[in-house]
Amino acid sequence: MSEIAWQKSSYSGSGETNCVEIGATPHTLALRESDNPTVVLHTDHPQLTALLGHIRATTPRTVSP
Repeated sequence: MSEIAWQKSSYSGSGETNCVEIGATPHTLALRESDNPTVVLHTDHPQLTALLGHIRATTPRTVSP
């Protein structure tokens, strides 16, 4: 398999650790956490869209004063 070009989430901040990263392979999307980069979750676009939609729908929003 070719090397994956990883992109850090904009929500991860400027630190080098504790970041969620995403990359693309020819057939899947790959997700990993920067503090454990050897564990990679492979999924496809519809599954990732469903997961993110579920997280958005079920995660309470914090309102800043």
